[in-house]
Amino acid sequence: MSFWKKIRRQGWIWGVLAGMLFLAIGITGGQFTVIWRKAVMVCLECIGIG
Repeated sequence: MSFWKKIRRQGWIWGVLAGMLFLAIGITGGQFTVIWRKAVMVCLECIGIG
């Protein structure tokens, strides 16, 4: 657990920014709609509607 204490706030900020960047790249690449469709189909199959 000492590893997490050694990471400075600046490291966390860079990590969050990198995550947001990769999310934005995925959304602009059209991956959001693919994942959304799969999630909806799983939900409909689990409920038994589809």
